[in-house]
Amino acid sequence: MRLFSQLRHFFLREWRRYLGAVSLLVVIALLQLIPPKLVGVIVDGITQQRMTSSTLLMWIGIMLLAALVTYLLRYFWRILLFGASYQLAVELREDFYRQLSRQHPAFYLRHRTGDLIARATNDVDRVVFAAGEGVLTLVDSLVMGIMVLLVMSTSISWQLTLLSLLPMPVMALIINRYGEQLHQRFKTAQAAFSSLNDQAQESLTSIRMIKAFGLEDHQSEKFTAIARDTGAKNMRVARVDARFDPTIYLAVGLSNLLAVGGGSWMVWQGTLTLGQLTSFVMYLGLMIWPMLALAWMFNIVERGSAAWTRIQALLAEAPTVVDGASTLPEGRGLLQIAIRQFNYPGSRQTVLSQLDVNLKPGQMLGLCGPTGSGKSTLLSLIQRHFDIEHGDIRFHGESLTRFRLDSWRARLAVVNQTPFLFSDTVANNIALGHPGASRQEIEHAAQLASVHDDILRLPQGYETEVGERGVMLSGGQKQRISIARALLLNTEILILDDALSAVDGRTEHQILHNLRRWGSGKTLIISAHRLSALVEANETLVLKTGAVAQRGTHSQLSQQSGWYQDMYRYQQLEAALDDESDEEQYHG
Repeated sequence: MRLFSQLRHFFLREWRRYLGAVSLLVVIALLQLIPPKLVGVIVDGITQQRMTSSTLLMWIGIMLLAALVTYLLRYFWRILLFGASYQLAVELREDFYRQLSRQHPAFYLRHRTGDLIARATNDVDRVVFAAGEGVLTLVDSLVMGIMVLLVMSTSISWQLTLLSLLPMPVMALIINRYGEQLHQRFKTAQAAFSSLNDQAQESLTSIRMIKAFGLEDHQSEKFTAIARDTGAKNMRVARVDARFDPTIYLAVGLSNLLAVGGGSWMVWQGTLTLGQLTSFVMYLGLMIWPMLALAWMFNIVERGSAAWTRIQALLAEAPTVVDGASTLPEGRGLLQIAIRQFNYPGSRQTVLSQLDVNLKPGQMLGLCGPTGSGKSTLLSLIQRHFDIEHGDIRFHGESLTRFRLDSWRARLAVVNQTPFLFSDTVANNIALGHPGASRQEIEHAAQLASVHDDILRLPQGYETEVGERGVMLSGGQKQRISIARALLLNTEILILDDALSAVDGRTEHQILHNLRRWGSGKTLIISAHRLSALVEANETLVLKTGAVAQRGTHSQLSQQSGWYQDMYRYQQLEAALDDESDEEQYHG
């Protein structure tokens, strides 16, 4: 029942809808009291032989009219009540999506995709069901139950009413206990469903790799184990759920037994007529729904409460990176990076240390170094995915923490080392950050990224659907489309995080040439393993275990002994061998 208290802000806001629905429910309850009363009158009239056929037809007509009006009113209260609960679903999902979009990578380190999807779909559905069907059953059962009790006790016999309701307090205590068990078990079952959802999502998104490694049977067994565990936990919920109806029907059966036994004795004694007993039994039949409804209400509200707890736990998480209040000043500015030490949240391992660099507008900064040296981490800090406790990054002389995130990120265009394409057309993927771009602007960006000709060779050109995550494209095509997407934004700072790793050397050279022509006056930050991409950089940092091992221009670094010189010579030798192999194949 605590769910109704947790949702009181929504009920107060939508009070007109709920008040209208409750008012109609009261009218419906009053109409449902008419048939049992009239049946009692008809029975007494017939048994006492004092009812005419016209009177009988009149009473039957009134009962039919009451049934018709009840039908129409039920239609309208459903529109009012469920219209409000569906609005709650929209708002919860909007809040959920807004919360996900505000969060930073640290949040997604703690929460898996399948669990987030389960909370946004299954858990929200449970809360909405409780806000609609739960409110209905609570009000309907209470109104109907109270009215029937009043009629039974005042117009027929309070003694017989008291006798027939003796099993009800025991039933209420048992159902309350079931509700507590259901809450805990359903919460556990929902967590298991999240794991199942996550496993399904991972298997579907990595199906190519699974097939490539021949892991179909292994993944199937893994999924089966999780599915069985989820099924077992849902079965525990079902075992509690299955106890509700038998308990109620047993209580109802005992009530009917007491009512018929006690009522027959009262008819025998002459304190009750046969028609009154018939009406009483019919009224008691109307009590079955309130009792069933209360049990059902406990069931769905406890499920909704468990789901609400899971949703609120996620919505209550504040972003780890706090948004600033200031707007960035106009014009290009100096980017100053001064990092004394950076550790990822919850980790003691130092990822970056003693790193200082100033990047003037229009300059190009290169980043290289062994795998895991901290290149991508530095780019994440520039984008403010994490905040720095020991150090700072400044722009226009002000710390990035003072600026609004959307204001800062509007100055950046980023191409990550793992490109992501949506299940949409090529044109719409390129225009993702600039939906109003013309076809000419889209094609120009694609030409700069050296992917225009590849796109024209696709079945429908720029209107070709690329499939989920760009499944129908090669790795190099996906990278170049992502570069075109970033270039179309025409931002002040362009960040390429190893974004040329899947293209050949000639295409890389062409893209870098186009970037230099496009990026006159723009700041360019490139992280790369292939050092040929950094030849034109104003300064290149060689990172090793999070610290700057070397720094300088390409010509300076290639003459210094160290990682850069060794790697550059190795890559030159590799390129020469590839050219020689290609030449032999051509002559052969």
